[in-house]
Amino acid sequence: MAPLLSAPDLADALATPDPALRPVVLDVRHRIGGPPGRPDHDSAHLPGAVFLDLDLDLADPPGAGGRHPLPDPARLQEALRRAGISDDSLVVAHDDGNGLAAVRAWWVLRWAGLPAHHVAVLNGGFAGWVAAGLPTTAEPSRPAPGTVTVRPGSMPVADAEGAAELGRTGVLIDARAAARYRGETEPIDPVAGHVPGAHNVPVLDFAGADGRWPAPAELATRFAGLDIGGPDVGAYCGSGVTAAALVLGAEYAGLRAPEAPITLYAGSWSHWVTDPQRPVAVGDRP
Repeated sequence: MAPLLSAPDLADALATPDPALRPVVLDVRHRIGGPPGRPDHDSAHLPGAVFLDLDLDLADPPGAGGRHPLPDPARLQEALRRAGISDDSLVVAHDDGNGLAAVRAWWVLRWAGLPAHHVAVLNGGFAGWVAAGLPTTAEPSRPAPGTVTVRPGSMPVADAEGAAELGRTGVLIDARAAARYRGETEPIDPVAGHVPGAHNVPVLDFAGADGRWPAPAELATRFAGLDIGGPDVGAYCGSGVTAAALVLGAEYAGLRAPEAPITLYAGSWSHWVTDPQRPVAVGDRP
């Protein structure tokens, strides 16, 4: 599978008589600050889709590691097995917004060891599925337990020191809105600004409000002026969720191979500012 899958293509895959080719669908509807996505899933979801909570299943509790630290591997494995995922499963994640929660699921599954061609995001999300006239149900999904073994570290991750080094000698990209990058506003974290040396590529407009991503050639223009083909390229955001869209976007645009993804600073800005000794840059220049 490509990293983005259309609603008709997912419907065809779900209708296949071969269980090995039938994807597991993960519903990861999520809103910062609530309300939770679970009630929406219970009201209507793709047939067979299983709900995973971004905060509870795809991240550890907030703390010294940031607002969305990487999930404990054992706890993640339990959640993925509960969803019916095995090592050879195909998995498609969706949300009902701009796709960024689904991209977090895509990245976590890749980090956990699932092959690149086995994991995708539903282009257009839940709204796109409904707009295509495809069925939904309120029937609870009860998949057979999966047998996946989580192998953490299958995607490159940077810590604060690594992010700082990328800002000095490589290419470090900040995925947040431009005003947050410039330090003009910070609605969530206690300090405003950006990691010194970071360039700003906001991802909130990667996918539109309907969750549909632009074509690869158009997406590639979002990275214009940045040499992201080399080995020392990293990305961060507020808490390690939305920056995953830079990883997927670079791959979908053909700027990075699946086997050489952009490194993610998992703790991101929410971790960077936990140490007052770390420098903070402001303004529109790296």
